[in-house]
Amino acid sequence: MVFEEREVPLMDGDSGDVSDAVEPGSDQGFGYRKIERGGTVPECPVARGDDGVWEVSGYDEARAVLRSTSTVQAGLGIETTSKLPNRIRRPVLYRDGPEHREHRRQTARFFTPRRVDQHYRDVMVRVAQTQIDRLRTDRRARLSDLSFDLAIEVACAVIGLTNSRPGIKERLERFFPERFGTPGLTTPRGIYWTLRQNTNWLRVYVGDVRPAVRARRRTRRDDLISHLIDDGCSNTEILGECLTFAAAGMVTTREFISAAAWHLFSDTDLLAHYQEADEPDRLALLGEILRLEPVLGRLSRRTTAPVDLPGANGGTLTVPAGDRIDILLDHVNVDERTVGARPRSLRPGRAMKDAGAPGLAFGDGPHKCPGLHIALLETDVFLSRLFALPGVRMVNPPTIGFLEAIGSYELRHCVLEMKGEHAE
Repeated sequence: MVFEEREVPLMDGDSGDVSDAVEPGSDQGFGYRKIERGGTVPECPVARGDDGVWEVSGYDEARAVLRSTSTVQAGLGIETTSKLPNRIRRPVLYRDGPEHREHRRQTARFFTPRRVDQHYRDVMVRVAQTQIDRLRTDRRARLSDLSFDLAIEVACAVIGLTNSRPGIKERLERFFPERFGTPGLTTPRGIYWTLRQNTNWLRVYVGDVRPAVRARRRTRRDDLISHLIDDGCSNTEILGECLTFAAAGMVTTREFISAAAWHLFSDTDLLAHYQEADEPDRLALLGEILRLEPVLGRLSRRTTAPVDLPGANGGTLTVPAGDRIDILLDHVNVDERTVGARPRSLRPGRAMKDAGAPGLAFGDGPHKCPGLHIALLETDVFLSRLFALPGVRMVNPPTIGFLEAIGSYELRHCVLEMKGEHAE
């Protein structure tokens, strides 16, 4: 498993002030994808590799896999949860079938657009303004720090982690690893890794989860932890669910905020379009950035029965039972058959065949991530205030790191600065 970090060369629009990054003579739109994961572009929408793993790069084919009832979750650290004792209920991310569907049905109310607007907007505004004030006061800040602080507080409000001891940010940064899965336990590295993660689990449990659970066992609140208590979950099971939702709600949102800000800092026309738009149009623009820059580059499933996918010339292609399928989201989301012309160009309002603005960036089917509305709104709440600051500039663009196991990116070292006469 490899974590790769590389420096990103400055583009015309990355030299500091907001400026145009669209290449001379380019097609219409607002620039292109900035985060390329590398590798060759698949020639076929579905192909079986030499290792026996199927790779899906076509939109319709990927959606068929994700919606199939004959597949189960694979990847995303499922190897670790498989080692848990049978008496412990797995987090919802790693469950399938009727139990999983019922859990999703019961918790869907926490993620509806109306709920997000009525219950979480005030938190987003308060925390975003705190980060903006921090930038105005300090005059310089790392974008990844500002976005992570925002993502932590919003996710904690949804989950119910509101009774934490000081230091939650540091505990979470230590917990989320640079790789998923566990090395062989008989190796020195494997022993170290196991002890390290067990210690991190304990820190999060003692510092964050246990205080929240204790408070809610006394008095229920309208949040996920209270629901899990009513559902009969043990403290250990609640810890697993909290960390699963934290990864989805904190880590990925942190990266998307950085990616969206990078695009806006790099293109004056795109920024003007964003600033002049009303909220629905701003959210649609952010959805288009998310389509182009999905944080997760790969989703994996394992078939439990033969799965028929659209094949060449109107036929079908059958994936046998027991095979693994990797869905390459960075390729799926630029499938011209669905996305339309110039799929690698950022074009807000593009017409997409039977698809929403983010494409499959949040997945589809039973395991579709429910947090899309939260992620888009908190990103807009923060960025709309950030770019309202006079004199804000990007000193340098981020460096890009990749977590190969899930094809996700990490954007770091992007420094924001307030120009002298505008800073306080």
